[in-house]
Amino acid sequence: MASPVTDAMLCPSRRVFLAGAGAFVAWASLPRASYAAQGRDPRFVAVILRGAMDGLAVVPPVGDPDFPALRGDLAIGTGSYGDTLPLDGFFALNASMPLLHQHYKNGDALLVHAVATGYRDRSHFDGQDVLESGETGPRMSKTGWLNRTAMVIPAGDRVAPVSGLAAMPTVPLILRGDAPTLTWTPPELKVASADTATRLIDLYSTVDPEFAKVLSAGLSTDKLAGAMDAQKGGGLAASFRALAAGAGKLLVDEGGPRLAALSYDGWDTHTNEGAGEGRLAGLLAALDGALDSLATTMAPVWKDTVVVVMTEFGRTAAINGNEGTDHGTATTAFLLGGAVKGGRVLADWPGLKPNQLYEDRDLFPSLDLRGVLKGALRDHLGISEADLTGKVFPDSVGVKPVDGLIA
Repeated sequence: MASPVTDAMLCPSRRVFLAGAGAFVAWASLPRASYAAQGRDPRFVAVILRGAMDGLAVVPPVGDPDFPALRGDLAIGTGSYGDTLPLDGFFALNASMPLLHQHYKNGDALLVHAVATGYRDRSHFDGQDVLESGETGPRMSKTGWLNRTAMVIPAGDRVAPVSGLAAMPTVPLILRGDAPTLTWTPPELKVASADTATRLIDLYSTVDPEFAKVLSAGLSTDKLAGAMDAQKGGGLAASFRALAAGAGKLLVDEGGPRLAALSYDGWDTHTNEGAGEGRLAGLLAALDGALDSLATTMAPVWKDTVVVVMTEFGRTAAINGNEGTDHGTATTAFLLGGAVKGGRVLADWPGLKPNQLYEDRDLFPSLDLRGVLKGALRDHLGISEADLTGKVFPDSVGVKPVDGLIA
């Protein structure tokens, strides 16, 4: 009987990770030794929002006098264009994210504005490539910066890696490389009973032992992540939460991974963006629930956790003729977690006057995302600046780590 496991499944090569998926480095080296005296066991999670999130609609600069006229009906938080939640007087938060706002008030959420990678050409495919590879341009590396991070974390006590390959084996570029990687996603179809799963494993143990090992490992991962008991249905918000909660359970497990990448699609808002109510508002509400679910699930280790939420680039500063926004440059990122020095907005605000826009159309990128990531990785995981510049983010000597991100 032919094996149902193809070479492509065992050695995935797709460049774009599917919507609502998670991947984890199942590493063998953990920085427990260097942090033992502090009782630390850090986790790091990268959340990628694919499609280019509109940062001006998520964290609107309501204190900028040029914002209302430039944005028109998308100038959320001004005039009659929708409610916002207060941050620091100049910036506000989209009202669809009350749970993130609570984390902000609790001091474990930091909002970063006018931020971008070094990429400027506004292609989703290339922008995501740069976001995940950590390189200065697209198609420069077959490995990702989070996988390379795993390879340079200061050696410590060994931890048993999560074994096996789950049902959705595609690995995103951000986690490709020499560090072993596990993938998992919540099953969308009705979950088979334990008896059915056992019979399948028994069957394949005879006709295809290698696939039996893969199937068994995948089912074990789903069980650990709580997928076997997950409630089905509930739409976008339930799907977002299920992924986050399952990932959180794997990350909390003592023998589980310490690095993870999650991916959510749908942020390309060319038409009918709906910042106050509508499409973008619904996506933000779903993301809000997912991030809070991740925090709740990871409560036992939340004090040692950093979550970075990022997107490939932003949207145009002005609204287009279809009540939406087109591909832009600078945007917003979030840092979330008990290890984050939050309760503030980090921004070198460039302004929204015509002569302050990038190429007369976009929010100017005044902060390099690599600097934010460098600061978090250095101070949270103990990565040396030499490794950050030479290995994790190659050719980035001019991008300095941002200080003061970690509590």
